[in-house]
Amino acid sequence: MKHSFTKKQLGLAVSCALALGIVSGAARAESSPFARAYVTDQRQTVATSGYGECWHTGSALPLLESTILCEPRLAREPEQVAMVSEPTPKTVDVTFNADTLFDFDKAELRPAGRAALDAFLGKIADMSPETITVVGHTDRLGSDSYNQHLSEQRAQTVKIYLIGEGVQPEGIRAEGRGEAQPVTGPAACGGAKSAKVIACLQPDRRVEVEVVGRSVVR
Repeated sequence: MKHSFTKKQLGLAVSCALALGIVSGAARAESSPFARAYVTDQRQTVATSGYGECWHTGSALPLLESTILCEPRLAREPEQVAMVSEPTPKTVDVTFNADTLFDFDKAELRPAGRAALDAFLGKIADMSPETITVVGHTDRLGSDSYNQHLSEQRAQTVKIYLIGEGVQPEGIRAEGRGEAQPVTGPAACGGAKSAKVIACLQPDRRVEVEVVGRSVVR
């Protein structure tokens, strides 16, 4: 017996065949390494319409390969955000000859002392100081208490001058250590007080300044 199909019946048959193909493609998508998110054809590649559109299964997020094919805008690499690193903290240590800053046995700044401190401020002009520590030292001549007091006075004088030149007072501290930390050895500069001994002990009379801060980008 010979059967004939009308156009309507033929169209219905084609639609059913396509639907079966899509369902079987969706079942095979479980075995595809990258097409779980999209319907695949018999070759297990992502199936597309004549307009290049894909059918999403809704079972998983698209992987990179299928995303590039079906949703290229989603496959673009994210914009790189420029990371601005903090400047690395640095330390500047300066030791001033106390005889340059002060007259012998005095705590008032000499003109040469002010010039030396101005040069120091120029050296740290490119820094944003976080802490500044000023430490005064004396030689062994005189009593312990006298030398302790003199070292504190000299450190305080330097601190006040730096603040007067614009250094923020919150981060600066001053202290004196008297004759407790000499630079000269115990066997050096022996004998009673004399011009020779005073000259020999000169390295012990000093003011140390330590600055910790970050470079300023200008």
